[in-house]
Amino acid sequence: MKRMALFATALMMASSVAVADDKVSDADGKKIQEALAAWGCSGGEMEKESEGSGVFEVDDAKCKGGQYDVKLDANFAVTSISRD
Repeated sequence: MKRMALFATALMMASSVAVADDKVSDADGKKIQEALAAWGCSGGEMEKESEGSGVFEVDDAKCKGGQYDVKLDANFAVTSISRD
């Protein structure tokens, strides 16, 4: 019984390991910055999710009123803005 519990715990921990995101190409970075500018934002650290979803993330974008994390879809449309 203890072995089963240990195995289940180890399995849950292994499945929750974060996968590193990919760097954004220069062309994609330009499109992301254009989309951010339309929302009054700029800068931040850009990443592309490595799961193949095509989702882009910008951490610490500077916007009017503060610093935000922004998510964009594969078409560079902003899908989420959350205060950092």
